[in-house]
Amino acid sequence: MNRVAKKILAAVAAVVSLATLTGCGTSSAETSGPKITIGIKYDQPGVGYKEGDNYSGFDVDVARYVAKQLGYSEKQIVWKEAPSAQREALLQNGDVDFIIASYSITADRKKVVDFAGPYFVAGQDLLVRSDDTSIKSAKDLNGKNLCTVSGSTSAQVIKDNFAKSVQIMELSGYAECVTALISGTVDAVTTDDIILAGLAHAKGNGLLKVLGQPFTKETYGIGVKKGDTQLISKINAALKKMVDDGSWNKALDSATGGTGYTPNKEWNPPKNFDAENSDETVRQ
Repeated sequence: MNRVAKKILAAVAAVVSLATLTGCGTSSAETSGPKITIGIKYDQPGVGYKEGDNYSGFDVDVARYVAKQLGYSEKQIVWKEAPSAQREALLQNGDVDFIIASYSITADRKKVVDFAGPYFVAGQDLLVRSDDTSIKSAKDLNGKNLCTVSGSTSAQVIKDNFAKSVQIMELSGYAECVTALISGTVDAVTTDDIILAGLAHAKGNGLLKVLGQPFTKETYGIGVKKGDTQLISKINAALKKMVDDGSWNKALDSATGGTGYTPNKEWNPPKNFDAENSDETVRQ
């Protein structure tokens, strides 16, 4: 090889080396590498909410924390909408690695998927118009119209146990339920208290209130594919760390600040991160 050829090769090598170093300045781990797909809700302000390209809420912050403990940066997270009626199918089909979407642990669900956690314990409650004095508890819903989302079991709990003549309207999302409530199409919306508090803050414009009379105990778990015990163990370790280092409280304050909402202190934060041994939905 002559001297000119050697100089050309050296110049090319220098350019390649500089390009490599420049790429490292943005951290390849931040922009490439393995991805983790996490199912969340897109329509629950304060819990799981998508606005443009931004994702916010308590579930989202918990998901970010868990993903980080599993070795993934935020840029390696692929968010996927997980509507209530599709959560089990998303896990069974392998469309997501795990789901954190106000996903209550129940015996029926544990037949087809597994859970890590619980990471939060909510209570089912009612959202009503602020000037409505006729509804003081779930028993006052007889003959009234109640909104919930497709795939949720919340309204059926009320019909089975408190108000057999309640009329149930199922819509695709809680935002639609809030619109129906404000317009007078329905008299109440039911789901877990943390979701209702977020809706009242973000969508109610002062026209709505949470009754503050919870009548169930709802343990939120992180759904994983049936049999993935290794992932469950890793997620549970991450949840324990989140509570211990104060990140759990910080995430909850960020999601519900200014709403006046306070979760049940006897239940929260959870102390036993093992869904197999946790309380399931309990009617009060």
